[in-house]
Amino acid sequence: MQDHDSSPLSDYIEYPSEEMLQRSADFYQNIKRRHSIRSFSDRPVAKEIIENCIKAAGTAPNGANHQPWHFVAISDQDVKKQIRQQAEIHESNFYKGRAGEEWLDALKPLGTDANKPYLEHAPWLIAIFSEKKGGTAIEDKNTNYYVHESVGIATGFLINALHSCGLVTLTHTPKPMSFLSKVCGRDDNSRPYMLLIAGYPSDDATVPHHASTKKSLEDIATFL
Repeated sequence: MQDHDSSPLSDYIEYPSEEMLQRSADFYQNIKRRHSIRSFSDRPVAKEIIENCIKAAGTAPNGANHQPWHFVAISDQDVKKQIRQQAEIHESNFYKGRAGEEWLDALKPLGTDANKPYLEHAPWLIAIFSEKKGGTAIEDKNTNYYVHESVGIATGFLINALHSCGLVTLTHTPKPMSFLSKVCGRDDNSRPYMLLIAGYPSDDATVPHHASTKKSLEDIATFL
């Protein structure tokens, strides 16, 4: 390894093997309760909770530590209304045939359609952007590396953080998403990556049976 400025690893915690096994099982039991929800309550969620979850997302591993992401957390009702209006225009075209028959058939078991009331009803929308240029300082304009992978990992951290504090989420990717840049006031350096809806589930929230079917360990993993 080349010489570089560094500090001793001082915050690592090693657990006994038995505790490691229990913690891994506990984490699995907790994370498997995470569901994509499309019926949200309008109950408010404190801004500080969202801030902490975004800070957690900001610890994700990323290319050259450039942290090529930006999160726009939206609670303003007028902005949410704008996003819903724009998203439903694109979603309408999607469900009218732009997606193709195979894709639409795959979505049928989930019961989705072009109507997205949760975009106004949920207390928070988090628009996630990838950044083409950047660096460790906000004024840096260096090339960012492994941008798509880095932002994807950070988004996973964010979903996990929101779930861990007792909120539900939904990932939403209207195509095209370019309208999000304008609504959120982002410049050409930012590219919309995903819209994350976050809040409490409504009293009548459901989980599609299709979404509860998960592949077995044998189907998703190979141990050599």
